Amino acid sequence: MDDCCGRGQARYDDVFDDRFAADLARRYRRRGLTRPERRIAERLESDGVAGRSVLEVGGGIGAIQLELLRRGASSTTNLELSGAYEARARALLAEEGFVGRARRLIGVDIATDGAHVPTADHVVLHRVVCCYPNAGALLTASATHARRTVVFSHPPDTWLRRALVNTVNLAMRLRGREYRGYVHSPDAMYEALRVAGFTLEDVVRVGPWRIASARRA
Repeated sequence: MDDCCGRGQARYDDVFDDRFAADLARRYRRRGLTRPERRIAERLESDGVAGRSVLEVGGGIGAIQLELLRRGASSTTNLELSGAYEARARALLAEEGFVGRARRLIGVDIATDGAHVPTADHVVLHRVVCCYPNAGALLTASATHARRTVVFSHPPDTWLRRALVNTVNLAMRLRGREYRGYVHSPDAMYEALRVAGFTLEDVVRVGPWRIASARRA
């Protein structure tokens, strides 16, 4: 759970700080996308990303967005609650020449304040639902902003994962931090998308993550 992002700007700024963002940017420059990120990019490309827009909720330094812009996406919008990623994200955009095609919004929680968030053809949530207390509300709000597909990652609902999350949460509590991680029911998350008008097409295991893809019915 050390690489999730989530809800409450002040709550997350002290966990997902500049050092964390710098480590992500350094790793990305050296190695490119992680396996789950690559799977998400490939999934969206197979659905048709060229000439289409992408909204990513909690995109961090924007690695997935950079890859999708390379693959022909017309534009990307990133929602992020921690402001610590911005300097690294904008530097990467400048290096790739994508500044004019990318928009970054800070401090916007799409589940509670999504009225001014633009819609997009594709919506991505990677390493996000595991850090948000109400995954159903988050996915429902994200789905209302997707014209074609929603692709999101989530951890498996297992006793081992729950034990890990509980350990992380205890450590955060002892350190006086407000951050908490969550393990949500996959079926409940898939149902939230179904009710929002989407059909679950596939769920693929990639390392410790499950990548779920849903298309507007």
